[in-house]
Amino acid sequence: MYAYINGKIADKANNYVVIDAGGVGYKIYMSPNVIEKLPDVGEMQKVHTYYYVREDNISLYGFLSNEELRMFELLLSVSGIGARLAIQILSVITPSSFALAVISNDISKIVNIPGIGNKTAARIILELKDKLKTEQAVEEKNEKIVKAIYEDEKHLEAITALQVLGYTRREIEKAFEKLELQNLSVEEIIKKALTILGK
Repeated sequence: MYAYINGKIADKANNYVVIDAGGVGYKIYMSPNVIEKLPDVGEMQKVHTYYYVREDNISLYGFLSNEELRMFELLLSVSGIGARLAIQILSVITPSSFALAVISNDISKIVNIPGIGNKTAARIILELKDKLKTEQAVEEKNEKIVKAIYEDEKHLEAITALQVLGYTRREIEKAFEKLELQNLSVEEIIKKALTILGK
């Protein structure tokens, strides 16, 4: 319903902010870590939002980037994970680190998040990896880039991690065309690609 809200910060609390947009104050729940990054009350801020609707709860959740929003949406798709736990996970792990943990079956990294046990971590990995497997393949237009990606395991791992965040293979390959991929780690490839994909 709301893709984003752009307005003046009217109030900041531990777990939410109020954004004044067009004379309406929107109460938006966010992780404490993200709230700390926001400018002072009275300053302008654009917040990506998720309209959360349940029988007993209608709320807005906010994020500073599309990657955080996509990670939130992915987490909500996992059985047993609600909005509060998803926000808590977001407050202690970056989208790129989360994606890498999922594709590499790194349960220990996810278990380190408060409120996540072994069973929940295993379920997160299982359900989100299954989502990747069911994604439809897209047409490969740039053979040179595609060949380089498949020849280098790091590039393929980076692609899979970015797909976890909701990008299509075509979008990722176009971003890779603008990067010098040689001698970069998986994390560096992901971070550089996200700066292009986020524009």
